[in-house]
Amino acid sequence: MNPILARFADEPSFVAPTRSAWFTNCLECAVTAMESYRETIAGAILAEGFWPHPDSPMASIRPYQVSGGVLTIPVRGALLNGFPYAFGGYATGYDYISKAFERGMADPDVRGIALAIDSPGGTVAGLFDLTDAMSARRGEKPIRAYASEGAYSAAYAIASAADTITVTRSGGVGSIGVVTMHVDHSAALAEDGVKVTFIYAGAHKVDANSFEPLPDAVKARIQGRVDALYDEFTSTVARNRNMDERAVRDTEAESFTASEAISNGLADSIGSLESSLAAFSADLSTEEEGSDDMPDFAQADLDTARAEGLTLGLTEGATAERARIAAIIGSDAGKARPKAALSASLKTDMGVEDAQAFLADLPEEKAEAAPAAAAAPTAGAPAGMFEAAMNGSGNPDLGAGSGDEAPRMSVADRIMASAGKKRRA
Repeated sequence: MNPILARFADEPSFVAPTRSAWFTNCLECAVTAMESYRETIAGAILAEGFWPHPDSPMASIRPYQVSGGVLTIPVRGALLNGFPYAFGGYATGYDYISKAFERGMADPDVRGIALAIDSPGGTVAGLFDLTDAMSARRGEKPIRAYASEGAYSAAYAIASAADTITVTRSGGVGSIGVVTMHVDHSAALAEDGVKVTFIYAGAHKVDANSFEPLPDAVKARIQGRVDALYDEFTSTVARNRNMDERAVRDTEAESFTASEAISNGLADSIGSLESSLAAFSADLSTEEEGSDDMPDFAQADLDTARAEGLTLGLTEGATAERARIAAIIGSDAGKARPKAALSASLKTDMGVEDAQAFLADLPEEKAEAAPAAAAAPTAGAPAGMFEAAMNGSGNPDLGAGSGDEAPRMSVADRIMASAGKKRRA
């Protein structure tokens, strides 16, 4: 038996039954191709590691092709677990797809990843680990899947891990289901006079053998495993495609044309692989140009906004501080205790109500005789008190100044400026 085909014997698989001839032919051709590469593979793996030099013969079965910032990963032919190669259109390994995907995510020259798919499906083993790993990294770089021509069963599960799915006009997707089979040769053997006798230990050791009819209990156990895999398959597609799981199940493992897939949500657009890849590369180039321009533009806006915000904040803060000082000094409690009111307004952060309550608890101050040349009272304070307090504060910026200097600030403005500095300190 074909050694690769043997992997599917008596095992559930994610393969489109209507593409069984295609699938079998892929496996037969893959074995032939592997034979021709046997010596090359053995030597190259030891000498080069996983990724070969571009000039190596191994590069054709472990391709890593980046063009226009897009890494194209082939997902073609029979899809196999534990198979680290991509043999043209015959067979592709989950291990190879995983390695290429991870390398593309880490490669700074790769801005997007394209999955070029033409496959009837593949093994159950290894599929969900691959699709989960790919789905988990969506958003890091754009991922687009292209069914050119078909993405069926296991191949569709891989396609669903991409951000979008495009199908060629003559292509198709779907077959979201699980299949296995049991072959009963007992009647043919009996006709030929052949009888097979099993000698075994363990009640289930020879379950589902092909020389006896399939017992109902054994069939029920196999069906249970198939149902569990189907649950996993449909939930994976529903998650990746943001669909209701019931809608996925309602496809009943049918395969759909491109237009049908657009209608039922299994695909996003119709287009050829070549034109779609060109559009993908163009989209990435546009995004890159935009991202190059954005930092300077955004930083300039940010700097301007900060400067405007600072100016506005200082202006509003000074205005609010003037109102606070005037309210404290001009209050009844402040008028009766002008020195304490001035100190409370300039040397504390108390609000108006707190300051008024604080002043009301203090003894009232005796009025002092005002100097003859003092300025008119401000906000109820004794005449000349602001000037005397500010000129005696030791602050050179707020002194009275001489006539040869620039015009002096008003007394109220000097108080506000001093208070603003204290608050910003």
